[in-house]
Amino acid sequence: MSAGHDDVRQMAADLAWALRGGPAVWVFAPGVAVPRGGKLPDGAALVIGTSGSTDAPKRVVHTRDSLVASAAMVREALGGDGTWLLALPTHYIAGAQVLARSALAGTEPEIVDPGFTPAEFVDATNRLTARAARSFVSLVPPQLAKLVDASGSNLAVARALGAYDAILLGGQAAPAALVAAVERLGARVIRTYGAAETGGGCVYDGRPLANVDLRATADGVLEVRGPMLAAGYLDAPDATAAAFTTDPDGTRWYRTNDLIDERALAAGSVRVLGRADDVINSGGVKVVLGEIERAVRAVAADAVAVRVPDERWGERAAIVTTAGVKLDDLITLVDAAGLHPAARPVRVVRVRAIPMLSTGKPDRLAAQQLAQ
Repeated sequence: MSAGHDDVRQMAADLAWALRGGPAVWVFAPGVAVPRGGKLPDGAALVIGTSGSTDAPKRVVHTRDSLVASAAMVREALGGDGTWLLALPTHYIAGAQVLARSALAGTEPEIVDPGFTPAEFVDATNRLTARAARSFVSLVPPQLAKLVDASGSNLAVARALGAYDAILLGGQAAPAALVAAVERLGARVIRTYGAAETGGGCVYDGRPLANVDLRATADGVLEVRGPMLAAGYLDAPDATAAAFTTDPDGTRWYRTNDLIDERALAAGSVRVLGRADDVINSGGVKVVLGEIERAVRAVAADAVAVRVPDERWGERAAIVTTAGVKLDDLITLVDAAGLHPAARPVRVVRVRAIPMLSTGKPDRLAAQQLAQ
């Protein structure tokens, strides 16, 4: 599907039909060549590509039951149905879910291009709130940051942000300063965590939605179960078996590949440390790049921590950012966060723009190439 509104509306109609028993909708990022063949499971309603941020994209299959279950969980978390502003690409699971929730609620979403200007966001919000009793929007941090920046000189943007009953914020870790800035404008921000395989966000503000269970594996990786899980990957039995496991009692779990703070999980909340495949070995010390990012984003909100080779230590961390920050200041922040000295970055690479995937997530492979 392209970003054109006509195509989005066609996808909305096709997905509504799929949810009523029609053929499954296939949706992938523009320019991604994906074969359309394969044997779909019974009840398949949506075939959607993964983001490909750390691996090759896969074809995730959701059934009508998993999409209905996800919509019901979100409805309960938000206190009922509402009308949505679609501001994300529909090849992104959060964008597709806006269409699915709208179809199931019998509402028509307002549509704005994902690369909207603040003025376009204001206009779309005004159209939405003029016809909807309750309104919601899903955004990624770069979109929200653009709006917050504009709100300082444009009261209409601030009012638009405060007009939503909830702003779902996901796709990547959100800087705490950004969330605080939005909340000062009177907006309700809910930080979401999830994946294409979980039907999008299944954890809101660190707490699992109804009927979602979480656990940590022996190696500290988060696993998720619930009725919103995808059926698996199309025509990829090995990848499906690796990501979706079944307990002896028949319970299915999805292995997220995200390292989890097990003490926080035991207390009932989710705190992701980073990706299991984003751990570097620096002089024999394992360092999670996600923890470095979290520490330095106090001064570099868009920071991406990547691995770079080091003759002495094997691997060290470098920071790719648009911010004009000094390496010594970042090292001070890493130390203040209580991280091991091996986590101290050795390089700052300032770029005009962080390379991004079409889903709004940082392109970590591209960022790593810039740093090297």
